[in-house]
Amino acid sequence: MTAAVKKTQQPTQEDQKAGNAKSGLRVLEPGEILFNEGEVAQSLYIIQKGQLRLFRPKGRGFVELAILRTGEVIGEMAFFDDNGGGGGRRSCSAEAMVRTEIIEISFQAFGKVLGNLNPWFKTIITTLANRLRATNGRIKELESNSLSYNDGVKEYKFIKENELLKILSTLFLIFHTHGDKDAKGRALVTKNSVNLYCREIYNIMEVKLEAVLNILMGMGIIDQINDQNGLPNIFGCKDVNFLRSLFVFYNGEKYLTDDKRLNIGSKTKTFLEELYLGINKGTMKAEEPEGKKVSPWKMVDVSPILSEFKYRNISINVDDLDDAREAKIVGEAYVVSDSEMKLEVSIERLKKLMPIIRFMDAFNKVNESKNK
Repeated sequence: MTAAVKKTQQPTQEDQKAGNAKSGLRVLEPGEILFNEGEVAQSLYIIQKGQLRLFRPKGRGFVELAILRTGEVIGEMAFFDDNGGGGGRRSCSAEAMVRTEIIEISFQAFGKVLGNLNPWFKTIITTLANRLRATNGRIKELESNSLSYNDGVKEYKFIKENELLKILSTLFLIFHTHGDKDAKGRALVTKNSVNLYCREIYNIMEVKLEAVLNILMGMGIIDQINDQNGLPNIFGCKDVNFLRSLFVFYNGEKYLTDDKRLNIGSKTKTFLEELYLGINKGTMKAEEPEGKKVSPWKMVDVSPILSEFKYRNISINVDDLDDAREAKIVGEAYVVSDSEMKLEVSIERLKKLMPIIRFMDAFNKVNESKNK
């Protein structure tokens, strides 16, 4: 079936209003919306590869419903509105979590297939669909699951800090306790083990677990590995202690006031990334500061970073490093010219915090993207 499907252009709003939805293969980028709650539906979809998040807007936030993966069907319920044939409204919204390939089947084409079935089969399918729709109506009990309070004002947070701590501690427990080392030194666990602990025992919402796993996979901390049947049913963690470090960091942060928390701006993060890579590659030499024989600080010539920033048209000055200075990653700066500067750097602290800063940045972006 998949091989015979040809890629088509995404249907326009005019097509959908006119009932002219086309069947074919579509590709969604991360964060791209497939459809929104309340829209008129003209197609159903089969996920060929990737993940889709189902949710419903609620006030200033969202109610997370489910995650659908490869091989699952989405959007078929609207076909059974108005006695079949389409024209129903979407009961929720769908968004791609990763790059996702879907096969679109128009309700017109689907209706022709159903029309060729034995009437008894058609009655059974319609009855099951109606019962499922009634069950979905009970989703209201989840409406407070993703709302938090800030100074008495209700605001939406996709993943709250206590939920992140629960996810990180559970992942550490699973990989540390049940992980079997492979030839590459990764701790391997099955997806079933992760689901058992996270979803069945600790009641972690699947969509939030997947979001954190996607961040860790993007950082190269966790891999998805195929099992003997060629299915991605195994997780491998190359640095289990990093999960513990993340837990310790966020557990400590929750007791701090906002002005005491680690807060690295985007420009500072970009600078630290270049500094981190330059030191690791040896392109930036670290020397002992004059008059400081025993010190955590090393003097680093950061002129190459200034040149790179100038080439990329990114303005930066000493004040832009205040975030890193407050985090005790960098110290005094010695400016020679607009393109030449030496900087005191705590290399040990930079190497310790940089992976955490990367995770924190990715985690904040996930929360911000779900709050729009």
